[in-house]
Amino acid sequence: MFGIDSGEILIIAVVALVVIGPRDLPRLMRTIGNWVGRARGMARHFRSGFDTMMREAELEEMEAKWRADNERIMRDHPLAPPDSEWGKPAAEAPAIERPASPPRAPAPPIPDRGEAPPPPPEKDERP
Repeated sequence: MFGIDSGEILIIAVVALVVIGPRDLPRLMRTIGNWVGRARGMARHFRSGFDTMMREAELEEMEAKWRADNERIMRDHPLAPPDSEWGKPAAEAPAIERPASPPRAPAPPIPDRGEAPPPPPEKDERP
């Protein structure tokens, strides 16, 4: 963590046990743990805020680049319709007429969960 290896931590723990005493040591460790948790929480909050600011700055740069590219494309291709006309048929193009499809037979009703499906219709076999 701070360049302290396990031997040094063991020496610090023994000195703390002798100086503070076995009765107050758990309370001191709990207090130190709370302070370390708060410090980590503040560092995490700072880091997330910094990451959010970086992301917003990157988005602003991308939007500025997109705007510049869009203006360049619109300048290079002035005959393209404006955004409000996209998806609409051109005025010169004739409307496409589709032939009428033959009527379909109605679909059989869907049986309830407990019912068996209806039998298929019988074919008329006349000579």
